[in-house]
Amino acid sequence: MAALVVRRLLVDLKTPIDRHWNGGDAFRTALFNALSFSFPAGEQFFIDSVRLGAQDLPADLRAAFDDTLAGFIGQEATHRRIHALFNAQLEVQGCVNRWEPRILRRRRRLEGADARGWVGATAATEHLTAILADHLLVHHATVLAGAEPRLRDLWLWHASEELEHRSAAFDLYRALGGNERWRRRLFFIVSVNFAIDLALQTGRLLWHDGSWKRPSTWASAARTLFGRHGLVRVCAGPWRRYLAADFHPAQADGSAGERWLAAHAALAPPVRAAAAPST
Repeated sequence: MAALVVRRLLVDLKTPIDRHWNGGDAFRTALFNALSFSFPAGEQFFIDSVRLGAQDLPADLRAAFDDTLAGFIGQEATHRRIHALFNAQLEVQGCVNRWEPRILRRRRRLEGADARGWVGATAATEHLTAILADHLLVHHATVLAGAEPRLRDLWLWHASEELEHRSAAFDLYRALGGNERWRRRLFFIVSVNFAIDLALQTGRLLWHDGSWKRPSTWASAARTLFGRHGLVRVCAGPWRRYLAADFHPAQADGSAGERWLAAHAALAPPVRAAAAPST
């Protein structure tokens, strides 16, 4: 299995963030801010899931996964740290993270469960984030139009690494003997929870700054979600592909992320290859 590179992102997250940093667009800003609120707790769940799953791997498979899972953990730990800094700026603006407590409640329900449940939920969520990442990289000129350059770079870096490690949890689930029925069932559960949580958190942020009252906000929502290159329209096909019996994340084209990382090596230089930072 391929080793994954752990990088550090050289982006300023100490300077305050504009309230509508994504091109002055309230809806697009709220959507990305909502996603960011899910990441610290979500990434920690992913880290803990693969660690738990790795413990249950047969001895003859463990060595084959070591480098990939170490790199996966390293990348996710970096994402968690960067988005915690981003979220701190949102909290200064008075934004409230209502998504994280729901993630933590679901995590508590999994305590003591079979590691395959943890890893299967992680694999399902990683497919959703890979779909979003590919959409963002391909359509960033529209989705991040007018965004602050440093924040545009943050999101494109994150998206690129999501594509890079999209197969790690899925391969671990298969190696642990996870079955197809539960793989699909977990995907439906995760998809429903993700869609509801994203909608609720986005709506909460729009309510907080009063943008929900403006027709321009809902016009942007319609374009962003249902326009010609809208998130829902473009991502429906890739979402369904997870249900196929022969599905594997590597079947999707990850070249957009590879190109971005290659072109921005100075912005996101390697810390070390296939090594996880302490958490």
